[in-house]
Amino acid sequence: MQRRRLLSRSVIILAFISLFTDIASEMLYPVMPLFLQSAGFTVMWIGVLEGVAELIIGITIGYFGKWSDRLGRRMPFVKSGYAMSAIAKPIMGLFTSLPLIFMARITERLGKGVRSSARDALLADESSEQTRGRVFGFHRSMDTLGAAIGPVIALIYLSFNPGDYRTMFLIAFIPGVAGVLLTFLIRESARDGSVKSRHKGFFSYLKYWKSSSEGYKWIVAGLLLFAFFNGSDAFLFLMCKEAGVSDRNMILAYVLYNFVFAALSMPAGKMADRIGMRRVIMTGLLCFAVVYSGFSGLNNTILVFVLFSLYGIYGACTDGITRAWISKNCSASEKGTAFGFYKSWASVMSLSASFLTGWIWMNFSPKAALLFSALGAFTAFLYFLLILPKKTTDFLLSDS
Repeated sequence: MQRRRLLSRSVIILAFISLFTDIASEMLYPVMPLFLQSAGFTVMWIGVLEGVAELIIGITIGYFGKWSDRLGRRMPFVKSGYAMSAIAKPIMGLFTSLPLIFMARITERLGKGVRSSARDALLADESSEQTRGRVFGFHRSMDTLGAAIGPVIALIYLSFNPGDYRTMFLIAFIPGVAGVLLTFLIRESARDGSVKSRHKGFFSYLKYWKSSSEGYKWIVAGLLLFAFFNGSDAFLFLMCKEAGVSDRNMILAYVLYNFVFAALSMPAGKMADRIGMRRVIMTGLLCFAVVYSGFSGLNNTILVFVLFSLYGIYGACTDGITRAWISKNCSASEKGTAFGFYKSWASVMSLSASFLTGWIWMNFSPKAALLFSALGAFTAFLYFLLILPKKTTDFLLSDS
């Protein structure tokens, strides 16, 4: 029997698509609030916009994931999703009307909702049970490398052109288009066919929970428990400002985080294939708890770099590996729906976590808010250590 390559042509191309797309997105990430303020958005409306944008991802990602299962194809969603995000970025920079900027931002985030589940299902289709951790780890490493390069480009450009945020959106169009063009090089492998479903409503993917495997239920329950405590990274940046860390050092620490994340994602995936997904994810959860506990008592710049490095280890041990673990506990014909269900609820939980963390921040203290998140991560660690049945450690269902 012919042995399957560890990284197929489609996996490599998808990784470079994510690399270019994240360069474009992360160029804008540090300056997005500043741009929106310069365009006339108040702080409150910036919060509303970003909250609605994330909610759009949450409620659409499951629908399009299930649609890709029903259609029996992934690439139409991958192509259109990346195209929507790439086109919306320069439009935000060109518009001066607040409603139009609002709609462009929503469209950019909608593109992520359209493509994400189908892309992850395609990655799972292109891997075996023995290599899934490494495949998702490689993809995540390239994605995060783009996230490290993007802010560096932004820093260099803004150091020569302070305050010129609109041009940044036009520049971001270049790597975005490069990613879209690469989607046309992927040849989707033939699949057994579409999935026939009696449930075709917009939220019909929510019914997947009833028919999902026991392993999927136990794993997703633990991941959503953690998501409920895992608010926005913005709270870490705010804590840096509270501690008097300069903007330059804060951005450099964020770049370091992304480089560590990128460098360790594939080794973490390889380790997960060897010793099991659960152990690696538990390591990541412990790192998260330490990082948030450390930020709660932040008092110097050196500690910022140490903690963001450790945060990169957390990301490498959880992000791609959770997707690989989920794909091992669902049938091959329903991967899009399985990813969509989890990501949809994870978005809702994360949005709730951000509101709750913000409330604790305002009504108690920043330290209490971050310790709340740290406690949640440790609770999830105990769930995976003590409650998750041994039989779900890796997979219950075959992907063949």
